Amino acid sequence: MSEVLTTGEAARLCGVNFRTVLRWIERGLLQAYKLPGRGDHRVPVEELRRFMRENGIPDRSQAPPLARRILIADDEKSMARAIQRVLKSAGFETIIASNGFEAGALLYTFKPGLITLDLRMPGIDGIDVLRFLQNAYLPGPLKTLVVSADSEARLQEAQDLGAAAIIRKPLDNAELLAAVERLYAEP
Repeated sequence: MSEVLTTGEAARLCGVNFRTVLRWIERGLLQAYKLPGRGDHRVPVEELRRFMRENGIPDRSQAPPLARRILIADDEKSMARAIQRVLKSAGFETIIASNGFEAGALLYTFKPGLITLDLRMPGIDGIDVLRFLQNAYLPGPLKTLVVSADSEARLQEAQDLGAAAIIRKPLDNAELLAAVERLYAEP
């Protein structure tokens, strides 16, 4: 059986919203099949590659390197500043967001390659940010490092929603820097 993608995965490779991929499928421009009982679509990889070639859509599977800019999303000012000091001393450009809404806005203006994300923030929390990132069209590649003292269940939920790595609070500076460097080294 050939390799297949969800509509969300196909959308990320094309740099479009998943609803656009659904419209392509509905119009018969992109061949896909529905999963029995659920109605979710699956797109064969070779079919997507054909569609992308024929329509001049660049292949985003070979993502450019992550920008050495890090967005720090944490409502605890002292924690955010501590993270910022460690990352700046390692040569990263940083900016702090004190809540999830501010973090979402900064994604498009600051264009980070990585976001450190606390899960417990007022209003839009870290889990909400991760849900947003799943379907968002981002200006470049982005990885998420959760830095939180939240429960195991919430940390697992964050991982399920796409967090690339998790560090528990209280924070160890060496562990933070090692995790960031590891995420930047991974493809």
